[in-house]
Amino acid sequence: MTTTHTLVALLKSELKSQGLSYADLARALSLSESSVKRMFAPGGEMPLSRVDEVCRVLRCDFADLAARLVTEQPAQRELTVAQERAVVADTKLLLVAICCLSQWTVEQMLAAYRLSEAEVVKLMAQLDRLGIIELRPLNRYKLRVSKTFRWRPRGPVMQFFRERVVQDFFDAGFDGEGELLMLVHGQLSTAAARDLNDRLRRVAEDFARQHLLDQKQPAADKRSYSLVLGMRSWLFEAFKDLQRPR
Repeated sequence: MTTTHTLVALLKSELKSQGLSYADLARALSLSESSVKRMFAPGGEMPLSRVDEVCRVLRCDFADLAARLVTEQPAQRELTVAQERAVVADTKLLLVAICCLSQWTVEQMLAAYRLSEAEVVKLMAQLDRLGIIELRPLNRYKLRVSKTFRWRPRGPVMQFFRERVVQDFFDAGFDGEGELLMLVHGQLSTAAARDLNDRLRRVAEDFARQHLLDQKQPAADKRSYSLVLGMRSWLFEAFKDLQRPR
């Protein structure tokens, strides 16, 4: 549900709780009942000026309504394709988005990358407009995505990583301190595969949790790591011609 739909749903709920009908609201706003019904219908348009008028009729404060809206808005598990396209179209915006998803502070971003404070704040404002974060005073922010957030598997961001990042990531020996690369192949039942996927997700969550726990560690004691987890039903193309028909 979008923010607009949630706002309309809250207003409808408030109308019902006060025992007011669309006809009552139409009279108070000097509108036809059909106009009010169109405003509250799925896909209908309700400009902020009209929201203010409805709030006055309901004797409710818009600030309270906005606070309820934030509370009731479900966190996103995925972005839309349009949101991802906007993020990946600007390298700096993608960088700041990843930093925010890793819950870096503005101070940490400035210390790690050649970005000015004005640039970072401007980019964070873009992420706010895209619905990824809620930008707050003093350059603080709150994530609008859930803890189980992931980039769309075949979306613009993952396509960018496949084309521009995968080769760079794997072009190493993975023999440095704290590094590991393993390739394991086997046959599993679908039930066992699902169970293993759940455990791998928990590993990813452990990685994210440890990142947060180490936030206060001195920068000199930390290094940047990236964890890639992948599992699919797959056979190397070069082996397929050697398979016996089943």
